Amino acid sequence: MGIADDAVEVRAHGWRTLAALHGVLETTLEKALQAEHGLSVVEYTVLDALSRQDGWHMRMRQLARATALSGSATTRLVSRLENRALLARVLCKEDRRGIYTELTDAGRDLLARARPTHDEALQKALAEAEQVPELAPLVAALHRLPQHPGA
Repeated sequence: MGIADDAVEVRAHGWRTLAALHGVLETTLEKALQAEHGLSVVEYTVLDALSRQDGWHMRMRQLARATALSGSATTRLVSRLENRALLARVLCKEDRRGIYTELTDAGRDLLARARPTHDEALQKALAEAEQVPELAPLVAALHRLPQHPGA
């Protein structure tokens, strides 16, 4: 195996490790959020992303990026959450072609109840992953990230 092959293998191993950690975290979060609040991880992510916006809204394209979903999957997800009265779509005042998605009061309330569940499940899953030798370095790297994005 040459140097180029070694580099490819290192990246592949890193990707597999990241994917394994993601799977552990997502499974734990999914179980906790579904059991306690009837939310999937991606639904929680949408509510959380919207709650962090000035004015409480985002364009659908921004929401798709925040959730790592395709445009059509985002539209279906927004429709489901809209049917549950957790968010609403509103026309952009400056550009009538633009549609924003924003939290409703019910969405904010559910997010406020779900956030402690999410945070506790995430902390538990990270603590468990830290005990797995292959995952421990990645968990340690997460702990070294700044507490606030952009810090």
